[in-house]
Amino acid sequence: MSRASLDKKPQEVASMFDAIAAKYDVTNDVISLGQDRAWRRATVAAVDPKPGERILDLAAGTGTSSEPFDAAGALVVPCDFSFGMLSVGKERRPDLSFVAGDATRLPFADDSFDAATISFGLRNVAETGQALAELHRVVKPGGRVVICEFSTPTWAPFRKVYSQYIMKALPKMAGVVTRNSGSYDYLAESIEQWPTQEELGALMQEAGWRKVAFRNLSGGIVALHRGTKVS
Repeated sequence: MSRASLDKKPQEVASMFDAIAAKYDVTNDVISLGQDRAWRRATVAAVDPKPGERILDLAAGTGTSSEPFDAAGALVVPCDFSFGMLSVGKERRPDLSFVAGDATRLPFADDSFDAATISFGLRNVAETGQALAELHRVVKPGGRVVICEFSTPTWAPFRKVYSQYIMKALPKMAGVVTRNSGSYDYLAESIEQWPTQEELGALMQEAGWRKVAFRNLSGGIVALHRGTKVS
């Protein structure tokens, strides 16, 4: 699946994230009304990290999403395509092994990780199917993937209200914090055009993942998708 309809090249998206890196985490907290913390906790619980496991945290940004895996004793590798995000993260957590990488051409060998996860980043990849295939390639047989991403609210009356909030209120709220509302105009559009829960599940299966399932969070505003790499 291509995201070319948003008319943004990968380099442009990376530059956009570079520009908002310094205030990215606090902005997410503001625009999600604090729910992002619960979503990340649910993601960690779904990954279920074990001490000594090697876990890829793709689109890790500043590494906030990676810290719980490190705290659990896993060997987490935060990976992102934004040098600005990586720079902020490395300054804050120099002990974590940040790696610059493109989700469609991951700089890791086959079967390198026990698990992989990506939170709120898959929709920003130019080729969703290719990224899912790359995640499948670098995870060991028997390993798992967990995807946390904005999705489609399950209650029809709320979907319209939610859509209006995303397209109008979200960029304005983000602009107050970052002084850069334009970047969040793009992010709002990427959420609106993102596949439904069932559609993303089908894309995961096409990429080779099996035992694919999803769980809605916050009424479907966010969904957790899981899959296993079968031996």
